Amino acid sequence: MRFPSTAVLCLSLCVAPLYGQTGRGAPIPPIQLEEQWASALVKRDTRTFERLLAPGFVYTEDALVMNRSEVIKSVSGPDRVEWARNEGLKVHDFGDVHVITGVLHLRGRGKQGPFDRRFQFTDTWQRRNGRWQIIAAQDYLIPK
Repeated sequence: MRFPSTAVLCLSLCVAPLYGQTGRGAPIPPIQLEEQWASALVKRDTRTFERLLAPGFVYTEDALVMNRSEVIKSVSGPDRVEWARNEGLKVHDFGDVHVITGVLHLRGRGKQGPFDRRFQFTDTWQRRNGRWQIIAAQDYLIPK
């Protein structure tokens, strides 16, 4: 998951609708949910984040720590993500927990003008009640 220090969430295509996680068939794998995350950033879709983020979710970026409600609120913050893409995703499978590492590449506009940012991230997903939710995320803004 990605959140620049200006509180824009960082995580382009919506691979599958979220209702697919409601128990009809297999739950959507977390790697596909990462793509939904990126798409929701561009759309400023807080409802997607409400579904993906587990209660108690915690996010860390450098010295900033945010809880679930702060992250959801930041989706509609002052920065506007116009394009988002995940790169180099790798899944570390621990059964009902998956850790996904990769880079989220974002382009958009903020108070200081256009931005082009890349975040190295580690997201931790847990299968809960038949669907995957993200329980923790950590991002690092890659220096230019």
